Amino acid sequence: MNKDQVKGGAKDLAGKAQQQAGKMTGSKEQQAKGLAKQASGKVQKNVGDAKEAAKGR
Repeated sequence: MNKDQVKGGAKDLAGKAQQQAGKMTGSKEQQAKGLAKQASGKVQKNVGDAKEAAKGR
């Protein structure tokens, strides 16, 4: 496991929390920011996964 995988997973989780907080408060802006953070985290995690796969070759 590399730092991109860890940071990406953490970003995804933080985005989910932010999205839920936005839903609870009725803030569409926070929901959108949470979704964007989730997407960013998933991309970063995928980059980390690719790096790990390349090491295994």
